[in-house]
Amino acid sequence: MENSSISRLKEVAAGIIGMMLIIVMLFSAFYISIETHHDCTGEDCPICAQVQMCENTLHKIGGGIAFLIAVIISAFFMIDCASVFIVDLLQATPISTKVRMNN
Repeated sequence: MENSSISRLKEVAAGIIGMMLIIVMLFSAFYISIETHHDCTGEDCPICAQVQMCENTLHKIGGGIAFLIAVIISAFFMIDCASVFIVDLLQATPISTKVRMNN
């Protein structure tokens, strides 16, 4: 029983990390696309520094491979969560087993 709870905790942690990775990548790409044509103030432009940090983050993550892994992990996590609800919905009831209810 305890091993299943530990593995479940690991699955939840992997799902959360995957979601956070996707969010960081999306917000970094969004920020870069918005601030690409800003009014640059020169060498010490804070916006250029932020864009450079976002680009470094995207390059360190690895582009497509990390994104693909994050999507796959989060998809497995969502399927696992959905399976819990599906089991509850598919419980055998007197109506689903066609038991006649006479008074």
